[in-house]
Amino acid sequence: MNLSAYFRARFQTALSSLTDDPAPYAGMIRVAADPKFGDYQSNACMSLGKKVGKAPREVAAIVVDQLDVAAVCEQPEIAGPGFINLRVRDEFLSQSLFGMLHHERAGVEPADHREKILIDYSSPNVAKPMHVGHIRSTVIGAALANMFRYVGHEVITDNHLGDWGTQFGIIIYGYKHFGDADTVASDPVPELAKLYRLTNELIEYTKAKASLSTLQGKLGEAETFAKTESQAAGAAAETASKAAESESKAAAKESKKASKAAQAAQRRVAAVQSEIESAKAKVDAVEADPKLAAIAAEHPDVPAAVLRETAKMHEGDAENRALWEKFLPHCKDEINRVYDRLGVSFDHTLGESFYHDRLPGVVETLDKLGLTTESDGAVCVFLEGFESPMIIQKRDGAYLYATTDLATLQYRQEVFAPHRILYVVDSRQSEHFEKFFAMAEPLGMNDIDLVHVQFGTVLGKDGRPMKTRSGSLIGLESLLNDAVSRAQQVACNPERLATMDPPMLADEQNQIAETVGIGAIKYADLSHHRTTDYRFDVEKMVALEGNTATYVQYSYARTQSILRRVAAEMSIDDVPAWLVENTTEDQLQFREPAERALALALVRFEEAIDAAIAAYAPNQLCDYLFETAKAYSTFNDACRVLGNTDPVVLRTRLALVVMTGRVIEQGLQILGIGVCERM
Repeated sequence: MNLSAYFRARFQTALSSLTDDPAPYAGMIRVAADPKFGDYQSNACMSLGKKVGKAPREVAAIVVDQLDVAAVCEQPEIAGPGFINLRVRDEFLSQSLFGMLHHERAGVEPADHREKILIDYSSPNVAKPMHVGHIRSTVIGAALANMFRYVGHEVITDNHLGDWGTQFGIIIYGYKHFGDADTVASDPVPELAKLYRLTNELIEYTKAKASLSTLQGKLGEAETFAKTESQAAGAAAETASKAAESESKAAAKESKKASKAAQAAQRRVAAVQSEIESAKAKVDAVEADPKLAAIAAEHPDVPAAVLRETAKMHEGDAENRALWEKFLPHCKDEINRVYDRLGVSFDHTLGESFYHDRLPGVVETLDKLGLTTESDGAVCVFLEGFESPMIIQKRDGAYLYATTDLATLQYRQEVFAPHRILYVVDSRQSEHFEKFFAMAEPLGMNDIDLVHVQFGTVLGKDGRPMKTRSGSLIGLESLLNDAVSRAQQVACNPERLATMDPPMLADEQNQIAETVGIGAIKYADLSHHRTTDYRFDVEKMVALEGNTATYVQYSYARTQSILRRVAAEMSIDDVPAWLVENTTEDQLQFREPAERALALALVRFEEAIDAAIAAYAPNQLCDYLFETAKAYSTFNDACRVLGNTDPVVLRTRLALVVMTGRVIEQGLQILGIGVCERM
């Protein structure tokens, strides 16, 4: 049962005699911060008291008198200025724990209203290796898909691959000028990756070298402006220090304003300096290598040449289309290998190329609806509320992402007819999606709920976006390898291995390291609210302490260790099955505070999933699993399971161990993270 939802419904009924709009006040129910105040707490009466002109405690008395929660709670208590405290009955917890033992999904019931939900996530450009920037969309999207499926929604996942466009122009140019047909044929994946890296490095070099003089000019302007702003801030500060009392407030305000302007100007200087450093690094990387420098000198027009190769492919040039068809399967194989390692799969992988033939029809439809305007030779749609238009076709006839997204939406409506589409894409694309969603209504697709599930950036330890020295994004697979290596050191160190009985063989050690390492990266991402940036720190991610996957996985392993030892002690094969067959509801009784606290945490599983779904926020499920693991640790220290002869104590504690393992396992599976039977 979702206890929060239960209480909200009961409070809404009880509050209806005091207000015509009880829902906002009913929503003011929270898990109590301190157990001494009960398990749940409402502060609604403080807010409502002001509205109805009554003292909060008087309002609370009216609410409590009409609050029907006896099936779940002890008598509600009014505390302090008007809080209503609720303590869940032990009998209800026993009943719920007993029900969870017999329920394959740990007591989580299907959603009342089930939808067909399409989730668009990951979407890498397949012509190049996946990098750190792909981790967030991939793991957040997969977790959301698992959550919605877990509660009974029909979920369709679609990886909208970047399998068309400039990135393939890069490979085609590289193949034609630097490739060897026999080498590519014999070992296509690494060879195509090399060609992409080489050609892209030449592009970046050419652009960087051309930009340096412009950037130096921008730096000079920024420094001059910053100097002026700094002087103005100094003058304003001096004026404020000498101002008469009657003028001091206004002078201080002006000084603060000038100081902020000076700081902003300095940040602009730093930003331009960073651009220059990045450009110089790209130039130096090529010019420091004589062979690479010679190639760059022979190919001074690479950026424009790549665009020409891309245009030829789009226009149906036989040679370039044949090369694209030849290279695409190998590029997909490479990203699928990474997906396999991450444990991520998709129902569909309909890339940009799939929709290419539909793009002229999109422009034609918009034109017939009278929505298009020609601007500087490009076909645009001007939308109310936006300064800049949505460009759907450039002056050279090329289409843009917006055109492809509209074609994709039309196809999805025709073929899948979803109630909702989630686009798991980073927050920098928010304006694009606002415009794109605004286009849905005139195209007759306003019956689909379109949601941009946006997320922040992965940062390095220094708080800056994770990049190599040359400014390239760090490869995803190298991060996975690093995490697995660190996990091997933490989870399979010699001290731990020495205590294992039976001994842990190399294959098991490697599997544990892979599960813990990959899980650590996923959990570290998912445990932060998706809209925030976070710092990527592998050492912290794989730590056995704190809110990490490793800590939660270790808690699971501890439950399984106890169950194996109980099975040996009692000479039974399957402890959970024995418990179900040999336990009645009245044999589950809580005699220790740690038992009750853990039972309450387990009963909140459905509540945590529902909250995470409502906010598209997997971090809420991570927080729940961490708190449950902590409650289990307290229980494990305080309540002995092995050697108990009291049938009630034994069954209660075994039920708590079994359900802790099941909840953690299923919770981590929802997040896309595996568990280890031993650690």
